[in-house]
Amino acid sequence: MGASPRSLMRKIDDFQQRHSSVAFPLAVWKKFSDDQAGNLAALIAYFGFVSIFPLLLVFITILGIVLRDNPALQQKVLNSALTEFPVIGQQLKANVHSLNRTGVGFVVGLIGTFLGARGVTGAAQNAMNAVWEVPRYKRPGFPSNQLRNFGLIGVIGLGVLATTALSGFGTWGGRVLGAGGSVAAIALSLVVNMGLFWLGLRLATAPVVATRDLRNGAILAAIVWQALQTLGVYFVTHSLRHASSLYGTFGLVLGLLAWLYLQAQLTLYAVEADVVRARRLWPRSLFPPPLTEEDHRAYAHYRAAEIRRPPAETARAAPASEGDGSGGSTQSVGESRSTGERTAGSG
Repeated sequence: MGASPRSLMRKIDDFQQRHSSVAFPLAVWKKFSDDQAGNLAALIAYFGFVSIFPLLLVFITILGIVLRDNPALQQKVLNSALTEFPVIGQQLKANVHSLNRTGVGFVVGLIGTFLGARGVTGAAQNAMNAVWEVPRYKRPGFPSNQLRNFGLIGVIGLGVLATTALSGFGTWGGRVLGAGGSVAAIALSLVVNMGLFWLGLRLATAPVVATRDLRNGAILAAIVWQALQTLGVYFVTHSLRHASSLYGTFGLVLGLLAWLYLQAQLTLYAVEADVVRARRLWPRSLFPPPLTEEDHRAYAHYRAAEIRRPPAETARAAPASEGDGSGGSTQSVGESRSTGERTAGSG
């Protein structure tokens, strides 16, 4: 007589828990699902799409002012920035123009456009703090979170300048040193991207998370990003092949959203892997019960992430809360999330 489905699932679960090479990626996948990181990636993609045109508008305007006497360098820097968007970069270039460069209207328009581009950096901060389960009362508030937004926009600018410099180095190296020069340019680009990601993750994550704990996530994210730039032409071309003929201009929108979502999702997977490694949250149970010790620790982190006030403040407020029937509300939010996940897992 064959084994029951439950018995088979138990054997599969036992096997993956005994083998770290299987347990670790499954734990990353489970945490990604627990955190609803797909929704966080969608928010980053949406705000990235909304912010990209204001950012390009500011970038092109400043570029035109700083390099007004060197049109060739203007085009080189702009083209380097648009290489982050394979295939659709030139379409973006054709649809974005600089602001009027004179008078008070220019200053107001520039500041307003810059402020309007903060959505993607705010979404990135929310995602990083959610993935690291930073308690809500420990997350940066105003004005610290806004300063971090501006810092993240600055990191994006540094990335554009670095891309431009590395593009020139790659062209020179390929011409002078041949294939070795091109390989060196790719390696240097990877190192620079690692540094930029590390800085970006530091700005996007609350100080309660140690900088050293962000290092491996930055390295993995940079490797993924480099691979995406190589494979991006195929991906975006495939996404737009039918969309452009059916939807025209909307094909550009669909391709850009798909590209931004893929980047955000894979970056969050890289960060999730770093969290699982740093907190040793594997192996996890795929078909509970029973739960592993790592499951219990993961659920404890989930509960802590929902705490909105410091424990000491909550304790002082407890007697008054008991009188109006609202006591223990902070804890119940986290417990309900944990209970819901255990129920979903057992189903």
